[in-house]
Amino acid sequence: MPAQDRATIVVGYTPTPQGEAALRAALDEAGRRGSSLHVVNASSAEAYVDQGLAGPEQLDDLRRRLAESGVAHQVEQSVGRKDPAEEILDAAERLAASLVVIGLRRRSPVGKLLLGSTAQRVLLQAGCPVLAVKA
Repeated sequence: MPAQDRATIVVGYTPTPQGEAALRAALDEAGRRGSSLHVVNASSAEAYVDQGLAGPEQLDDLRRRLAESGVAHQVEQSVGRKDPAEEILDAAERLAASLVVIGLRRRSPVGKLLLGSTAQRVLLQAGCPVLAVKA
């Protein structure tokens, strides 16, 4: 079955423990459902520069792991263009996703109130089910 005819799972990915947990869960779900996977790499540009996360080797490793999984996939590299939640929600809507998978990190209630939460926005605004996983 061509990838465009299958239900698509959108996963918000960053090369962090939370992003890795989301990717593993999304690959498991895609394999179980026979779905294709759309990986949205949408971290803020500042995080990539400050933490040194965005090297070509990380993207090569991601693509290699996806190819080895046998799951039909596409990687959308949108670092820093928009808010990560917007990138994930836009992809889910554009692709009529059957599921969105995101990773959660531990934040205090005050931290969530002051800084907002990508996960919270995706959970509240997605037009399809959302699977939120912890690292």
